[in-house]
Amino acid sequence: MRVPIPVVILLVLAVVGGVWWTQTRHLNFMTPPSEARLQEIRIKVESSLPRADQVDDAISAPIVMAAPEPPPAPPVEAKPPVDLGDLRAPLALQNYGELSPRGAAHLIELATALEEQSELRRGLLAWERVLDLTKPDEAQTATAISAIKRLRSTLPEWNSKPETATLLTLRASTGKKLAKPLMAVLESVARDLERASSGIVKVKTSVMIGKTSSANKGPVPVALWLTGSDRKNSTTEVLSFTVDSAETLRHDVLKTVFQLIRNHLSNSTAYTPPAEMVDGEDPQEALNFRITRLCWSEFAAAMNIPLKKPAKP
Repeated sequence: MRVPIPVVILLVLAVVGGVWWTQTRHLNFMTPPSEARLQEIRIKVESSLPRADQVDDAISAPIVMAAPEPPPAPPVEAKPPVDLGDLRAPLALQNYGELSPRGAAHLIELATALEEQSELRRGLLAWERVLDLTKPDEAQTATAISAIKRLRSTLPEWNSKPETATLLTLRASTGKKLAKPLMAVLESVARDLERASSGIVKVKTSVMIGKTSSANKGPVPVALWLTGSDRKNSTTEVLSFTVDSAETLRHDVLKTVFQLIRNHLSNSTAYTPPAEMVDGEDPQEALNFRITRLCWSEFAAAMNIPLKKPAKP
């Protein structure tokens, strides 16, 4: 049996109207919800969503594991402080010689540490051991000489009592033409040597005048050597040079004296010989700072050993 179309339309309208009336007639669509209602809705929606740390769907981004942190670097061991020794012990020229087997680098470190503690006199002794009892390279030698030069200018002489100085004799031989200016130069050089040794040596001079031809117009020869207080003591070798002008005489004498002392230390002692002078270097500077005070003392003592008399047949 067919239902008439007008009846169907009325039934549809009745159903729609009934639902609307029963479900929405009490609702207010024109007034916005309160903030409390909105917060309630937010909480309800968030609770219904899956947790971020439990994503198991195929389209979620994969979890990236953080790279492990590198292990901490091992701690750098602090360098132990330099042993300065007994700073109350009496000073001696040979101080720190027992440390020379450790090498120039150790003595340089020690000398620097002593200076930092304002132990300048002890620091100077340590710097000198770098030169006379180790085998320093060129850089270490230059460092030590620079430090010695700096400290020597601020400290008093090692020996302040001239009467206790060890006697040396600076001897020369030349012709009559050059004898007088040579005597004056030797006296001046003698005082320079005393200062270079820090008062350790006392130097007297002696000039022997040889026969020369008055017709000789060329350079004048000069022979130079060092002995102890008199001729009965030891002596260095004899070195000779020629003088073209009296203006260069002082420089030539100083340079020759440096070479005499250097040769003796090199050939007759276990000390490290002073480094050779460089081109243009002032020989007075070399005598002051390349030869240590200990070497001055040892050299002067060696020159005052009596010569052995030849045995009788």
